[in-house]
Amino acid sequence: MPETRTFTVSEDDDGIRLDRWFKRHMPEVSFNIVSRWARTGQLRLAGKRAVPGDRVEAGQEIRIPPAEATPLRPARPQPKRDRVTDDEAQFVRDMVIDETPDAFVLNKPPGLATQGGTKTHQHLDRLLDGLAGEGGRPKLVHRLDKDTSGALLVAKTARSAGHFAKAFSGRTARKVYWALVVGVPDAEQGTIDAPLAKQPGTGGEKMHISEEHGLPAKTRWRVIDRAGNRAAWVELQPLTGRTHQLRAHMAAIGHPIVGDAKYGGAEAFLTGGISRKLHLHARRIRIDAPESGVIDVTAELPAHFAESLATLGFDTAAGDSLSLEQKAGPSPEAKQRKAAAAAKSRRRERRGERRARGSRSRSGKR
Repeated sequence: MPETRTFTVSEDDDGIRLDRWFKRHMPEVSFNIVSRWARTGQLRLAGKRAVPGDRVEAGQEIRIPPAEATPLRPARPQPKRDRVTDDEAQFVRDMVIDETPDAFVLNKPPGLATQGGTKTHQHLDRLLDGLAGEGGRPKLVHRLDKDTSGALLVAKTARSAGHFAKAFSGRTARKVYWALVVGVPDAEQGTIDAPLAKQPGTGGEKMHISEEHGLPAKTRWRVIDRAGNRAAWVELQPLTGRTHQLRAHMAAIGHPIVGDAKYGGAEAFLTGGISRKLHLHARRIRIDAPESGVIDVTAELPAHFAESLATLGFDTAAGDSLSLEQKAGPSPEAKQRKAAAAAKSRRRERRGERRARGSRSRSGKR
């Protein structure tokens, strides 16, 4: 009787999902087959029943049914990428602002998509061939919107990619964004806690707040500086990683990011020579690396954002001086609730005092 097959997870695969391991090492085995093995208990990881979404660790054993019991599909041919030209290779090398044994940190320019799509042929993922080294081509572990600029980390090896993926999904990585928004929030800082879902009829291209269908989404914000009542320069820290989260959240509280027509419409633009481009920039990223300690990198602003800050009289040093660990204070709504509760408590105390005086007065008349 054929024996089950056993494989040992290598260092390069540490931290990746089990279904990703199959795609990488056994592309002829379909996801449906892997799911069926999981349902019937034939898929084992470290001796225990496993599911496709489990993450593997180096040294663990993966056990699957024998080859004779596995209906295989033909290996799917891998799509061929156009060769990166010398100019394109230099272009992506010029984006590098930090390099460690584990990763490159790039300063992505606005207008460059992170990944390709049906109508997107020029994108960062393709250009990463220009940074390929002994460990192969770097691997994306998170992304920025096409029109968002700033710090973007790419892993050098499969092992570091698994480590960074865990950090981003577990929210131990810290990302700081700068944004220029229309108008000035009522408070100095706060937290937006509003679930986000894909807006029907947009093909998934736009998000909206939905208590019923949305996934949890939280954004911490604080005002760095303000230009009268016209605009504010804010720091944003996403505590979750939903699509278009920062853009949708700021528009939802009435302060769309300057240049964001998708979420702010015509109100997302300022006059007086302020650029119509999106003013959202990933200023800083801090993350633990498996071999290089802590990676903590700041990305310079693109020209249009820097010019807008200068036009409005803002000094970039003010943003960088803020503590990364500082927690946002209560929102205006929370402050109002607290004030109302305090007022209600004082009214109760006064009513109690009046009752006590009335009781003493009646006792005296007797």
